[in-house]
Amino acid sequence: MTRAAVLAVALLLSGCMVGPTYRAPAPSLAPAFRGGPPGPSAARTAPFWRAFDDPVLNGLEDRALAQNLDLAAAAARVGQARAAAHAAVAALLPAAEADTQDARAYSSTKGTTGYLSQFPQYKRTASLYDVTAGASWEIDVFGGQRREAQAARAELAAAGADVAGARLMVTADVADAYIQLRGFQRRLALAESQVAADRRLLELVRYRFEEGQASRREADASEASLQTALATLPLLKMGAEAQMNRLAVLAGAPPEAARGALESPATIPLARGLEPGAPGDLLRTRPDLIAAERKLAAANAKVGAAIAGYYPRVSLQSLLGWDSTSTAALFTSPAAEAQGALGIKWRLFDFGRVDAEVANARGAEAAALAGWRQAVLRACEDVENALTARLQRADQARALHLAEAALQRSRQAAADGYAAGTLSLLEVTDADRQLLSVQDQAAQADADSARAAVALARALGG
Repeated sequence: MTRAAVLAVALLLSGCMVGPTYRAPAPSLAPAFRGGPPGPSAARTAPFWRAFDDPVLNGLEDRALAQNLDLAAAAARVGQARAAAHAAVAALLPAAEADTQDARAYSSTKGTTGYLSQFPQYKRTASLYDVTAGASWEIDVFGGQRREAQAARAELAAAGADVAGARLMVTADVADAYIQLRGFQRRLALAESQVAADRRLLELVRYRFEEGQASRREADASEASLQTALATLPLLKMGAEAQMNRLAVLAGAPPEAARGALESPATIPLARGLEPGAPGDLLRTRPDLIAAERKLAAANAKVGAAIAGYYPRVSLQSLLGWDSTSTAALFTSPAAEAQGALGIKWRLFDFGRVDAEVANARGAEAAALAGWRQAVLRACEDVENALTARLQRADQARALHLAEAALQRSRQAAADGYAAGTLSLLEVTDADRQLLSVQDQAAQADADSARAAVALARALGG
């Protein structure tokens, strides 16, 4: 068989790829979530935090996306995966190199070739000029290299999905921290309002005590009520400070940088328009599921690359150059040299190493498939839990606000009754304690309801 015929056969066989053909798995999912609408919702085009309609939160999210260090690290990992994918594709193509050499030699007259110095034409110095260009190509007859390229491209896609997942985690953490901050600030304002009311009540009791119209017990109870309200302030201030520091770090800045608009209390933002869609939508929107599926595809391709180890590897090599002892004759036909080679390398006997490599690749694929299935189940669990939490937190907040309104009226009636002398101070302080407790719970429920919306957006993939 001529060399041209061998090359033609090799090129014909290069369309063959051993190993299993990848097919994306299709999980069996319910048509709708229990806590969601029966049908799929329209695709969301805006980022989830826009649903809160809060300009301060929008600004924080923009800064975090631009400066967060976790996102910078994830983007760097994508660069690594892109370089690996490029290298895997480049391995399919021929490689060429050039080499130029200008050598000088000075021979010994006492060495093994020293006897040549007795001849009249002997020269101790010599020059050698060499210019060569070579090319090599490993023909991917059985598709092992193409499987490696497939795996590298799938891993690059998985790295891109990991970046999207990191972006989702960062933006969700920013929204969660911001909501908690506004919750602490609201609870702090309520506590400070209660402290001011208790101070006024204490002044009134002390005045009546001095006039003999109130007992020592009432004065002590009023003092205790004030101190109890004061005791709630430090914890609330600590909570607000911690969330401001957290927001600064998420934005890639030192903790002391989180000030400005955050120090001014604002209402707790509430999200609208976050609907779960169908469970099958998660396969397209959840970054972790996309990454897991791409890693499964990469594992499948690596099985094919391992199976290719059973078959021979075919390579072509060529060399063209000029070699002369003088520059004048360097690029002449007598100084020309050429070489070509067809190589075949086949692991015929390796004590089962290829078997072990294939078994290892199949085990990695099975593990990736199990990991993907588990990720799908956990994603559905996350959405169901978030839907339940959002619904129940909203109901809790609604009930607490109704209780707060009723206790406001009760507390005002108690204060009026005490001022008129028809009710005791104990009844007033008891109404104060109940009101403060319910107000604090209502503020906490509002924050938890908004945080449940963030958790839902996180579970849905943004």
